[in-house]
Amino acid sequence: MRLQALTARYMKRVTTGLENLCRNPPAWLKGCRLGLLCNPASVDRQFRHARDLVVRRFPGQLKALYAPQHGFQAEKQDNMVESADSIDPILKIPVFSLYSNTRVPTRDMFAPIDVLLVDLQDAGTRVYTFIYTLSYCMEAARTYSKKVLVLDRPNPVNGQTVEGNCVAADCTSFVGRYPIPMRHGLTIGELALLFNRHFGTSCDLEVMPMQNWRRTMTYTDTGLPWVPPSPNLPTPVSAMVYPGQVLWEGTNVSEGRGTTQPFELFGAPFIEPRLLAAAVTATELPGVILRPVTFEPTANKWSGHPCHGFQIHVTDPSCYRPYTTSLKLLQAVIRHHRQNFQWKPPPYEYEFERLPIDLIIGDRTVRERIERLDPIVDIVASWRDALDRFVTLCRDIYLYD
Repeated sequence: MRLQALTARYMKRVTTGLENLCRNPPAWLKGCRLGLLCNPASVDRQFRHARDLVVRRFPGQLKALYAPQHGFQAEKQDNMVESADSIDPILKIPVFSLYSNTRVPTRDMFAPIDVLLVDLQDAGTRVYTFIYTLSYCMEAARTYSKKVLVLDRPNPVNGQTVEGNCVAADCTSFVGRYPIPMRHGLTIGELALLFNRHFGTSCDLEVMPMQNWRRTMTYTDTGLPWVPPSPNLPTPVSAMVYPGQVLWEGTNVSEGRGTTQPFELFGAPFIEPRLLAAAVTATELPGVILRPVTFEPTANKWSGHPCHGFQIHVTDPSCYRPYTTSLKLLQAVIRHHRQNFQWKPPPYEYEFERLPIDLIIGDRTVRERIERLDPIVDIVASWRDALDRFVTLCRDIYLYD
């Protein structure tokens, strides 16, 4: 009976904020000039894009489009690869890049609109820059007297598990503007509410919620189609491992960019998989199996060089902790390959002085403790109180059970 009840629960069709907007739009949108912040993942269940759906539902009202990092078509591969403003070839309206010479919307960018619709698929990870593009848009909306309507989408790695240290004040950046943990457990709509109520964005904000989404769901539970929100998150599995595997971006170890399985793969020419496998036992890495591999990236770090490492196979998402898992793997690489391992130097996401790894981790003391080979279990224990305070802070912005 319990299995039948759970099956019935998940058989209810999850609908996104975009679909609910088109089905039952708020009356106050009538006659408003609309802007839309979106990218290729902004689709409904039939893969129809938000731009086309908004044009059909609100004829003549869409006046401008806005693009986050990676561009309107998500064609730009890496960080600090900017996209230019353009004109939409179909609608002949401006497409403003919010990842170019500015990441903050200007007065001119917001001049054509009254309301900004935001339809972005987040990755459920603190360093994913879309949420900070949203925060800058919210601040600009407050400044220029515009309204923001966030069309909610699932947190792909579930909305229940919260993991990692909160960002320290001296490590804030475009991959961590606020003191939130690496795996925050919120949807993008809930994050907007968090920014507005607790972090001072204070704009005129509404959220169009999903229907039938539950906090325990991973993306595959939703039945929604996955369209990569950025080039290196091609599948729900890559999104699942991303909250931990993104750490390799701050090192000279390949995170699998330039392969068909970014973030699932990691390695370097100097790594000896047998040493790492012996150093990190299966009992220390619940929910995953590490399979030794050799791969050769066609771009990015170690392009054209065979890299030895592992593919992460997630066998049980319910007990897999990506951030803690990758911290253990990172420390094992440092322990056994210290003479070859290096932290990646700046720049990283428009920061030209601080180490990228400090921005990614969000706390330089955590990086220093990893270097000293402090037990990971002790490092994890050190942020538990701050994590509990974050969860308590979020209780008043939860939209879903």
